[in-house]
Amino acid sequence: MKLNIERKWLVLLALGLGSLMAALDSSVVNTVLPVLQTYFNSDVATMEWVITVYMLMLTSMLLTFGRLGDIHGHKKFYIAGFGLFIASSVFCATAVSPIMLIVSRGVQAIGGAMLIANSAAIVTGIMSPQERGKAFGLISMMTYTGLMIGPSLGGWLAQATSWRSIFFINIPVGLAAMTLGLIFIPKDEPVEQGKSFDLLGAGVVMVGLSALLLGLNKGAEWGWNSAAVLGSFAIAVIFLLLFIRIEKRAEAPMLDLKLFQNKLFATTTISAILNYVCVYSLIFLMPFFLIQGRGMNSAQAGLILTVQPIIMAITAPISGALSDKIGSRKPGMLGMAVLAAGLIWLSTMQATSPIWQVVLGLAIAGLGTGTFITPNTSALMGSAPRERQGIASGVMGAARNFGMVLGVGMAGAIFTSHLAVNAVDGLYSGISLGFMAAALVAIVGIFSSAMKEEL
Repeated sequence: MKLNIERKWLVLLALGLGSLMAALDSSVVNTVLPVLQTYFNSDVATMEWVITVYMLMLTSMLLTFGRLGDIHGHKKFYIAGFGLFIASSVFCATAVSPIMLIVSRGVQAIGGAMLIANSAAIVTGIMSPQERGKAFGLISMMTYTGLMIGPSLGGWLAQATSWRSIFFINIPVGLAAMTLGLIFIPKDEPVEQGKSFDLLGAGVVMVGLSALLLGLNKGAEWGWNSAAVLGSFAIAVIFLLLFIRIEKRAEAPMLDLKLFQNKLFATTTISAILNYVCVYSLIFLMPFFLIQGRGMNSAQAGLILTVQPIIMAITAPISGALSDKIGSRKPGMLGMAVLAAGLIWLSTMQATSPIWQVVLGLAIAGLGTGTFITPNTSALMGSAPRERQGIASGVMGAARNFGMVLGVGMAGAIFTSHLAVNAVDGLYSGISLGFMAAALVAIVGIFSSAMKEEL
């Protein structure tokens, strides 16, 4: 649909505010988890479900709402997602027990899935191929801004007022974005209108993805050889194989597996997973290095850790605009190479390394990530046909969350297993091994990015 330039910017503002709200919410909640534990006088394992249930519900529902957007229209699900996210934020803010908070977070994740699964499809629908990279870059900038200010804002709000205020801040941001979306996002005519929804496939993939992510997320805590983790993986394998069989036979499949026969779609999806494995390995390991290794407090460590999202927020719009002119292959390869260099640099850090070297390593990693993500996202969405934009957006979101959990699981397993046998001096070497493993993943990502076939 052709829109004038002013309306396009207002649509992007609505989408960007949605990304800002979701990123702000996730980073804020992670920061104040100890505060929630103290307030409810609960154990750590229970309060961790505030984060875990959000991740499980969000990831498992992305494909469902992406497909529903293709069938019934992306705008209506995007706007409904705001309504659900805002309403559930109120219930989170007024929770009187851990169970109420956990359930409310699960509902909030459903609203988040409706937003994420349809926002990229809306961008692709209103932007020409020559503008798409720039548009995704601007939305990425809003996302990284939310991630950047979330920890400090959450800590300040929790200390100055109450932890409840971290959920109330979603209300004005969400209402502003929803209002802009209602007014300026054009009503889209679903190209799959009249097609049936694959309810069986949606249910099976939800169970399979939830089991897989639960096993990866809880592996270090429960033990990788525990019955619970191995059982989760077994359920995941059974249900995901069943899902593939169902989709091959379905007349109107929820996930058209033919999408992965498109080399560009397949390679950008793989590259996205690899990139997020690297990013979240770094996010997991750096606090241990700064707090346990260097003796910093959480505020000092948080300030240093903002270097990476700041660089990503600056780089993402630039790389997106560049990819509109030269394609996604070269920025993707360059971004992965720079990210690998940053991780290798960080793997050499020791107790005596000056802080400027740590900051430089984070800046290099942020530069590589910002250079990679926007062109890769633009290529992934551009490679999917119009009638599959919603499901492509869902695949993109699922790839991000899968890479996130896999990265934390990989880094955690390497670090904790090494520390177990080197309790005296294993902190730095364990972190170094984790960074080197992530760097190897980034090097694989260079080759997966090189395999892209430009549109």
